[in-house]
Amino acid sequence: MMRLLSATSIITCLLGMTNTGLAQTNTSVSKVWVADNGNGTYKNPVLNADYSDPDAVRVGEDYYLVASSFDGIPGLPILHSKDLVNWTIIGHALKRQPPFDHFSKTQHGNGVWAPAIRYYKGEFYIYYPDPDFGIYVTKAKNIKGPWTDPILVEGGKGLIDPCPLWDDDGKVYLAHAYAGSRASIKSLIVIKELDATGTKVTSEGALVYDGHESDATIEGPKLYKRNGYYYIFAPAGGVATGWQLVLRAKNIYGPYERKVVMDQGTTPINGPHQGAWVQTPGGEDWFLHFQDKEAYGRVVHLQPMKWNNNWPVIGTDKDGDGKGEPVLVYKKPNVGKTYPIATPAESDEFNGRTLGLQWQWQANPLATWSFMNTAKGALRLYSGLFPDSAKNLWDVPNILLQKWPAEEFVTTTKLSFTPNPKLENEKAGIIVMGLSYANLALKSKKDGIWLVYATCKDAYKGNAETEKIISKVGDSTATIYFRVQVRPGAKCRFGYSADGSTFTDIETDFQAEVGRWIGAKTGLFCTRITRINDAGFADFDWFRVDKLAP
Repeated sequence: MMRLLSATSIITCLLGMTNTGLAQTNTSVSKVWVADNGNGTYKNPVLNADYSDPDAVRVGEDYYLVASSFDGIPGLPILHSKDLVNWTIIGHALKRQPPFDHFSKTQHGNGVWAPAIRYYKGEFYIYYPDPDFGIYVTKAKNIKGPWTDPILVEGGKGLIDPCPLWDDDGKVYLAHAYAGSRASIKSLIVIKELDATGTKVTSEGALVYDGHESDATIEGPKLYKRNGYYYIFAPAGGVATGWQLVLRAKNIYGPYERKVVMDQGTTPINGPHQGAWVQTPGGEDWFLHFQDKEAYGRVVHLQPMKWNNNWPVIGTDKDGDGKGEPVLVYKKPNVGKTYPIATPAESDEFNGRTLGLQWQWQANPLATWSFMNTAKGALRLYSGLFPDSAKNLWDVPNILLQKWPAEEFVTTTKLSFTPNPKLENEKAGIIVMGLSYANLALKSKKDGIWLVYATCKDAYKGNAETEKIISKVGDSTATIYFRVQVRPGAKCRFGYSADGSTFTDIETDFQAEVGRWIGAKTGLFCTRITRINDAGFADFDWFRVDKLAP
């Protein structure tokens, strides 16, 4: 049996616990991607959105998945499933990211890298690395929180991809890798001891695998124990081009044997990258991993897994050599029951008291950036002041964004803009954000409110926006509908409408690009460039994700 917990914890998990079990809710189902085929099979990806570096754990009949969030806040998203195919977002373990002053500014590509989630003696543990500060852990007795303030397990630059293991003798170990950009070394896996609380490294550790000869860029280790073997599941060879490697040894410190257990093979699933081994209550083995799809981000696939001579085989092994290939369509895991189709939240009507869990800011937020305007059933964004150092929206923290949910879709929003009459150049609209970005917005000028379309090529280099003025739409306030159509190849076409039915499209497509280690995102913003003691605002009535028209 898969070895993640103590014997007591395993029994507890199988019995289920009232403070961790969750009923599968289905408030809305995506109109653009559903992995469950409805006939006992599923198609990959099971999460067609940018949940990179996934790790997962089963507690009783519930599966929980965490993923990298980098500088997006709230961070450390937590997803829930009953069958490994139908997933929903249920919360975040990180409401604000430490150090707080550091992450009050945009920190693209920094912050939360590949985390690991485990459950031990009635408590959830999430270990996550910040490549600039060290490895942290946060804990909770209930998956929905409250989560403890992050504890620095080990400080240092370049310590990444941590994963713990509670061993049979009570010792606690931590495996991790190194980021060459900070540590000046990479392609190494080390194991260190932790104290009994799992919150502090107590040894200098040992190098257990050097991948320079055969497995360059080995990273993302996941540490398990089964049948007397210690296993390290780790990808190597690069995010977009690599393979799934498994190492095994009878001693935690090695020596480790090596075996490639899955690669792209003849499939279109490039570089199947790091993930998590999970087991159903009935003993089936499955593996969750990600695939890099450039502007669409790093999407999550589910692979069948079996054991052969104490080696895992992931995917389908057509030639019997012990190395599998990813599946595109497969029979769903047998979890003993059938559960409703469910997908992560996408659209948001803004009718409640809180934002949908799919939304993230570009930095630790201020309370004054947004309010739920419950009287109008709208999200109100007050214009946030451009930082003095910002050259464009890449460096503006109060941009509210969400992941792309499919290769083609359309997002539409309705907004009413009421700028401060004492200001000029307040701006509110919809944006596609990446290393380059584009936005369609309403902008205040001396003579009224104008519709403008802006692009910024290589925004991350500090380039200025190129703005096109389209037309005047109002004097002191204006209401308008904006949409972005996303087509295969990440080509985006912005459009606007006065009535929500007849849209006028911008004449040229915008080619969306990746962000820093993430896919492109779509979202909302409201900004100003003048410091004053009051601000204008935009009320966003709703934000909807739908199928593209034929």
